[in-house]
Amino acid sequence: MILLKNGRINQDNKLVKKDILIDEGKIVKIADEIVGNGIDLKGGYIVPGLTDIHVHFRSPGFEAKETILTGSKAAAKGGFTTVLTMPNLNPVPDCLEHLAVEEELIKKEAVIEVLPYASVTVGEKSTKVSDIDHLRSHTRFYSDDGVGFSNYDVLDEALAKIAKYDLFIASHAEDKILRYAPAGEYEAVKREIEHARINHVAYHFCHMSTKESFDAIRAAQKEGLQITCEVTPHHLFLNEEDIKNPNFKMNPPLRSKENQQETLKALLDGTACCIATDHAPHTLEEKSQEYDKCPNGIIGLETSAPLVYTNLVKTGIATLSQFEDWMSNNPRRLVRLPLNSIKEGNVANLCVLDIDHEHTYKEEEILSKGKNSPFINSSLYGFNMLTIYLGNIVYQK
Repeated sequence: MILLKNGRINQDNKLVKKDILIDEGKIVKIADEIVGNGIDLKGGYIVPGLTDIHVHFRSPGFEAKETILTGSKAAAKGGFTTVLTMPNLNPVPDCLEHLAVEEELIKKEAVIEVLPYASVTVGEKSTKVSDIDHLRSHTRFYSDDGVGFSNYDVLDEALAKIAKYDLFIASHAEDKILRYAPAGEYEAVKREIEHARINHVAYHFCHMSTKESFDAIRAAQKEGLQITCEVTPHHLFLNEEDIKNPNFKMNPPLRSKENQQETLKALLDGTACCIATDHAPHTLEEKSQEYDKCPNGIIGLETSAPLVYTNLVKTGIATLSQFEDWMSNNPRRLVRLPLNSIKEGNVANLCVLDIDHEHTYKEEEILSKGKNSPFINSSLYGFNMLTIYLGNIVYQK
């Protein structure tokens, strides 16, 4: 049994003081005051457990960068109770045998809910469709993240199965020739929207970052197509003028200030439905190379909530309810998971953010194996103090 004292929950975009009693994995009572000794939250903001539909935990195959254990601990530190892990692994989970390797690691190491993507194509090579007919009994989630689709006949074959079985696909839209240029993203987005249309399938775009991409997605949505997209904290709060070192290198890269502004516009107007970190750890050796030679990717799980809270909620640009939707409710709706609502009788998946005190993020506190964050030494509000998953404390500051 866990008693949370002196917390605050969001009621109609106002923070209201409440105590919460948790027993046998569920929220059993919410009241103005519950008698008993408990954890004094000192006014902390109790939030539904966060969900990130786009992370890289690197295991199996690349454990020097991250493991399921270290990645899930970093996620718990950031307030996340559910993450979806991308399939650019070794072996790539393109069949049940390969997926089983990752599933066993998740079972042994994960401290929160970790749900794996399978790949859309074998080896993420766009030459042959993965064994979706059998994989679907183990996962609803499919992506070739890290690479763009290059064979659209194969994509159509995969989309027919995605539609047939009502599965979830997330695309890393990137033209093979234009690559990292803005057009490399938005030209791929435009093509893939047409393939989604032809195949009558719901289609999600990862880490969108250009005005033209958002315009194309917005138009498709107005037409009634089931097209969705996510945005990242780094594309929301950084642009190419901020680049200082290899910890600012990712794919898609940081864009122009105009594209940064369009990313925020897309989030605020609902074109983008959720925020995802694209948490992508690398070793210190890899990120110590020259900028042009080092790999793409930054970590983001531990700073996502404070970045969004400080830059959007604290400034009055967004409401508490929008924050909870972008970080928890909408990603769960998108992938059809039950909401982590703070209500009596619900499963106790929640986190508690310190929104009253500024904290400076330091490299030495990072729980991820990767230390490649552009937000080290950033002073922010809303860092997580406590994470409860299935009624158990999985992180406490």
